[in-house]
Amino acid sequence: MKNKALTLFLILLACCGKQTRDQTVVDTPESVLINKWINIARDSTQLSMDERKQYLVKATEKASDLSNDTISLDHLSRVSLAYKRLQDSTGFRNMNQEVMDLSGDRKIYKALGESHWDLAAFFKSYGVMDSAYFHYKKAYKGFDQMPVDSTSLSLRGRILYSMGRIQNYFKDYLGAEVNITEALRIFEDLEDYKRLYNCNNILGITAQGMNNSTKSLEYFKKAGADIGKFNSIDKTSYMWENKNNIAYDYLRNMEYSKSANAYLELYNDKSLSVENPALYSKVLTSRGYSIFKGEKDFGEAKKMFQKAISLNDSISLSVENDQARAKQYYAELLATEGDSTLAKQYAKESLAIAKETSNNDHHLEVLRLLTTIDAENAVAYSNEYYTLNEQIKDEERAIRDKFARIRLETDEVIQRNELLSKQKQIWTGVALGLLLLGAAFFIIVSQRISNNKLKFEQKQQESNQEIYNLMLSQHGKLEEGKQLEQKRISEELHDGVLGEMLGIRLILSKLNNKDDEASVQFRAQLIEKLQEQEEEIRTISHELSDASYQKFYNFIVSLEDLINNIGESSGISCSFTYAEGVEWDNLDGDIKINIYRIVQESLQNCVKHAQCHNAKVAFEIVDNLLELKISDDGVGFDTGKGKGKRGIGLRNVISRVKKMNGTLNIDSKKGKGTTITVTLPYDDIRPEDPKYI
Repeated sequence: MKNKALTLFLILLACCGKQTRDQTVVDTPESVLINKWINIARDSTQLSMDERKQYLVKATEKASDLSNDTISLDHLSRVSLAYKRLQDSTGFRNMNQEVMDLSGDRKIYKALGESHWDLAAFFKSYGVMDSAYFHYKKAYKGFDQMPVDSTSLSLRGRILYSMGRIQNYFKDYLGAEVNITEALRIFEDLEDYKRLYNCNNILGITAQGMNNSTKSLEYFKKAGADIGKFNSIDKTSYMWENKNNIAYDYLRNMEYSKSANAYLELYNDKSLSVENPALYSKVLTSRGYSIFKGEKDFGEAKKMFQKAISLNDSISLSVENDQARAKQYYAELLATEGDSTLAKQYAKESLAIAKETSNNDHHLEVLRLLTTIDAENAVAYSNEYYTLNEQIKDEERAIRDKFARIRLETDEVIQRNELLSKQKQIWTGVALGLLLLGAAFFIIVSQRISNNKLKFEQKQQESNQEIYNLMLSQHGKLEEGKQLEQKRISEELHDGVLGEMLGIRLILSKLNNKDDEASVQFRAQLIEKLQEQEEEIRTISHELSDASYQKFYNFIVSLEDLINNIGESSGISCSFTYAEGVEWDNLDGDIKINIYRIVQESLQNCVKHAQCHNAKVAFEIVDNLLELKISDDGVGFDTGKGKGKRGIGLRNVISRVKKMNGTLNIDSKKGKGTTITVTLPYDDIRPEDPKYI
């Protein structure tokens, strides 16, 4: 639910973009002429836009020729605001930047702060709140360098107040409370009760945002006391606003009897409905809800809801002034009475208004209501509620982080002027020396850290290269083994089979013309020998064929050697399976190295910690993904404990999986063994021209 105090605050936020400032008093002929031209450009609506801008050009040229820098910058600042009033954003930005640069160069801090203040108001008017906050921070820095007097203190307080309002709007309640509290202390010293009221009012809204009803009510009552201490033509409006805030605090805290009585005072004020119908419609809605929830007077509550809805429509406030909340409350009442059809109608209208106005709080409230009164679509509304709620949290967190970064980027230690002028130069020199020393120390440390990082990266690269060279060396040894085997087979064929066949051929040629019984038997023996040689050739052929279809490549061989060596040295029975028919050596070099290291580390963990008897390593392709699985039958461990105390080996495994854009899953239970599964995107690491056997 979006509270009424915050809604009023947003209206004020939109209306207060144009700040009022004390202007430099000038009465020279040049200054009078410049002011005349600026006023003509600002107010002469009968002139064309080009003619009005021409007066601003003349005023700029005249102001730039003035010898007094302070007066000159004051005129140029008013020229930039005149461009803003004419909605010439380019002219405003250019002139504002010129004032900012000149005041910074000449160390005229009041003009510098005001130029940032103008730019902050400009960004705020366009809803760019983070940039507005940044320039408010810059404006505060400029005003903080002015001599300490009532003027500079007031400027600082007003800037802190503006920063706090933006932080409160984005629910950075802690930051808002810090800045508004500092502004409140300043205005207390200055006895500026009107601004004290504003500070206490925003602090009450901030406390509501932090769900601290006691504190918010305390601030609102302080704000009410401040109203009696200043004179203003809008004093009645401030009183209405304060009473509404207090009444809403009771309503928000579900003290319906107190809220109904508090709203009754506003409801009976006849001038409220005439002078501020927007606030009156809120009073109708809130009092109706208090009666509905507290006294259970449905008839009276229904009349107030209907009157509020009708009033909003009649004065075209369906977007700006709480129409979404009025229809939401009315829908809740109708649902309680059992009129679910009409309740759903009003709830959906409230939802549409909340979406149109980007009113996230009402949006969530109506979705929650619809889940209870629209059973058919409850799941859809519930899902929408969850999605929106998470999105809002993420956005608010991002905004708070952005404000924190702005504070870190812009907060600097500002040296205050010392009253003892003789010591000022000494302290300035000491501060400068320390600053230079600190900068030198920082540069040295940063350079050393950078060098160490580069050395580490270089060593890591050298290690990776060494591993890859080792794998290439192993591949060379494999090729050498293949060549030796080919040579052996060649020698077997040449020296064994061919020699036997040559001898048989020579003997048969001699026996070819003999028909005696001994020759016939001898020929039969020779034919049998030929059959034996035929069988030997067939055996060699099969061996060659099996070798060609079952050949292993360097990567797989390296993994097998690693697994076998660990198994032999530890006494653990290690097995290795992998998908055949895949050119595993076509994987990227870094991928192979990382997989090799993951297997090595996992098996070492089996040896050191698992107390297992068997370990299995499997490397497969599952659903177009590469899946590496290492499992053991050891003691296992509780994966839910000790996440912050993981050893360096497991952290390295996690790091290597992240480098390969993969996922890691550890499945382990005490007494049930451990299974580590690494899944890699096959498309990402598949070679450009893969070859399959």
